[in-house]
Amino acid sequence: MSIPPLPAIMIEPLVRATLLEDLGRAGDLTTDSIVPADAVTRCALIARQPGVVAGLDFALMAFRLIDPRIDFMVERGDGTRLKPGDLIATICGPARGILTGERTALNFLSHLSGVASATRGIADAIAGTKAQVCCTRKTMPGLRSAQKYAVRVGGGSNHRFGLDDAVLIKDNHVAIAGGVRPAVERARAGVGHLVKIELEVDTLDQLREAMHLRVDAVLLDNMGPEMLREAVGIVDGRAITEASGRIRPETAPAIAASGVDLLSVGWLTHSATVLDIGLDHLG
Repeated sequence: MSIPPLPAIMIEPLVRATLLEDLGRAGDLTTDSIVPADAVTRCALIARQPGVVAGLDFALMAFRLIDPRIDFMVERGDGTRLKPGDLIATICGPARGILTGERTALNFLSHLSGVASATRGIADAIAGTKAQVCCTRKTMPGLRSAQKYAVRVGGGSNHRFGLDDAVLIKDNHVAIAGGVRPAVERARAGVGHLVKIELEVDTLDQLREAMHLRVDAVLLDNMGPEMLREAVGIVDGRAITEASGRIRPETAPAIAASGVDLLSVGWLTHSATVLDIGLDHLG
């Protein structure tokens, strides 16, 4: 499925802030001292390892904000699987602008491609089951929309974007409210009819109680495959089931085989390893 790109109005502030941080108070001292103002060059973005590309619009924005005369020609778009040596994009134009924007472009592209690649690894591992991999709110400050976009590019789905678009009742909410029932009832009374309510449960007894309270989804926290299978049977289609807790590509197949709907994986955004992508000078 083709993933719609993020609007430029969402990308531009992130890239602009990053460039300003890099340029500081005096600009690119190295490039401006060494490279003639009229020099032009041609470079290529090349994959150094296998993965999934994501974030090309961020890279393009980095170069265009520095110098709009730079041409950015995409060869393999977001969502494309890469192998080492694959040409991702060709960049032509003023050499100063390309060198000045290089690091910001690569930082966004490598990080978001790393998120997409990690997501793809889980998605591939659970292929053939009904389960989907999804992200969490464990995103890097300021990068939530970008990272959640990269998750979609990698074949995953998004959990809530913030505290304001869904209710997720966790163990501390339950403890302070005095139990599962008062927590759910207060949430139901406090939000509109279009807002979904999810409850985190640690035990099957909590889950059985939740099924009498009409929650929309249950977060089955740190349960093994056998316990998850029993939990899915208790729910019996009455709510969305979401497994969470230390899910890796090697453990994901057994978790997905339990019959849960979603595998919630926080490290996709807070700890994904960057994809090694280089900018090579072509002349």
